[in-house]
Amino acid sequence: MGGSDPIEAKGFKAALPPDPSLSLRMTEQNRFILRGQGDEGTAMENTSFSIFPSSLGWVLAVARNGELICLENRVSREDCENAQARRWADAADDPQAPPLPETRKQLDEYFAGQRREFDLPLGVLSPGSGGTEFQRSVWAELLRIPFGATTTYGEIARTLGLPGGARAVGMANHDNPIGVVIPCHRVIGANGSLTGYAGGLPMKQRLLELEGALPGRLDFGE
Repeated sequence: MGGSDPIEAKGFKAALPPDPSLSLRMTEQNRFILRGQGDEGTAMENTSFSIFPSSLGWVLAVARNGELICLENRVSREDCENAQARRWADAADDPQAPPLPETRKQLDEYFAGQRREFDLPLGVLSPGSGGTEFQRSVWAELLRIPFGATTTYGEIARTLGLPGGARAVGMANHDNPIGVVIPCHRVIGANGSLTGYAGGLPMKQRLLELEGALPGRLDFGE
């Protein structure tokens, strides 16, 4: 979203944690470390990436100063390489940079049905981390959606005190930089349709089937 969305700019009051200087954020299903207000720099220094396979294709993970700042699920390794070259050209190819090894481990456990919660340091929810205030408030709401459950864009908008703001929520959902971990796949249309997903609707359906939020048997195929 990045700019001044007309819905976002109209009477929005962010539902962010009451004290942004806190270093720890707790939710019912997830535990994530936040940066304090004194750590708001967004320089490219100490930015690293890792590209690795998963049960749903390939993953591009990017970390900066020990925090996860990007997680994208793609169909092929080439797609991940292109995304890295386009958005993170200055990042170092360093799969051992924290928290990239732990990110891969927890994702493997999730896809194997052995993990329902993620416990990773995230660098995108605090002021100065890159997203707008409205985007960060939407991403924070996504973290409150339990494993195996879904919600709608309109419900999130109402929670944020923005009736009629489903479209703005959808845009912020689309711009979520950390897929799966910040579970934007758990947001569906008011009529129950899957609607859009950056990784494609087949991937969104598979994630929801994996979590038991949709009927049917999960088949990853070859």
